[in-house]
Amino acid sequence: MTAIETRGLTKTYGDLVAVDDLELTVEEGEVFGFLGPNGAGKSTTINMLLDFTRPTAGSATVLGYDTQTEADAISPRVGVLPEGFDIYPRLSGRRHIEFAIETKDAADDPDAILERIGLSAADAARPAGGYSKGMRQRLATGMALVGDPDLLIMDEPSSGLDPHGIREMQDLVRSEAERGTTVFFSSHILEHVEAVCDRVGVLNEGELVAVDTIAGLRESIGGGATMELTIAEAADGLCHVADDVDGVTDVAVSGRTLECTVTDSAAKADVVIALDDAGATIEDVRIEDVSLESLFTTLTDGDTATDSGQDGDGTTPATARSEVAE
Repeated sequence: MTAIETRGLTKTYGDLVAVDDLELTVEEGEVFGFLGPNGAGKSTTINMLLDFTRPTAGSATVLGYDTQTEADAISPRVGVLPEGFDIYPRLSGRRHIEFAIETKDAADDPDAILERIGLSAADAARPAGGYSKGMRQRLATGMALVGDPDLLIMDEPSSGLDPHGIREMQDLVRSEAERGTTVFFSSHILEHVEAVCDRVGVLNEGELVAVDTIAGLRESIGGGATMELTIAEAADGLCHVADDVDGVTDVAVSGRTLECTVTDSAAKADVVIALDDAGATIEDVRIEDVSLESLFTTLTDGDTATDSGQDGDGTTPATARSEVAE
């Protein structure tokens, strides 16, 4: 069963097309990153998946249920971490979790949830108003995990976090994936996406412009990698050897260093083999993959990877947040 499937999903506001004919499939159990610049339509898509916004055309299913006609069956099985969530400063972290359990009429053990998100008993006992941004994110994630959802939807989960907080969030996403939870999240922090995602989808101006693994994206747009090889002797006589390898598009020589631009991952090993066959002694090999940021820029025609959570319709999931909290 697919966790999320959309067919021709479209949302317009007058002449403005926020999401255009979206065809997307997210497999059960995978971690799927949803990327796009500001106004791309990511939050609008999430709102349609949660039935907070009705599509103009097309359809979507979540966990096999139609999002428009079977929303009541979807809700108990989905946990949501919205961007810009808020906590009650005077309530303890534990009380937040207990409140979520009561609201969802779940049978969860608050201590088990707190342990799952890495919030100590001492921290859970004190008012959440004194929490760091990272602790607040973990607490909100804990509330989303009440009821042990099959699908966790996270909108900008790393927004505002410091590097330590981002690592904690990455660890939490990985642990949920290991439990079998499908994780779908939008993010503009590309390093986060690259670290935890099985696949990514890139949305630009309402259109899905790419869906693949990070490695697949690099290969499909010719991004590849740069290989820097240090040779024991002068490398200038070896330029043609590397240049003749399929998948190598450019070769530069500087002293004992040979730098190759590789567009096919298989060519990396072929370059080493070809140089070895030519009698070269390779002392060191460094490979630098094209950054996800570069891939993103190429796919979105130069748009920067930032998203304030606001889409082309001028709305955010804020109207949905009160419904999630309730």
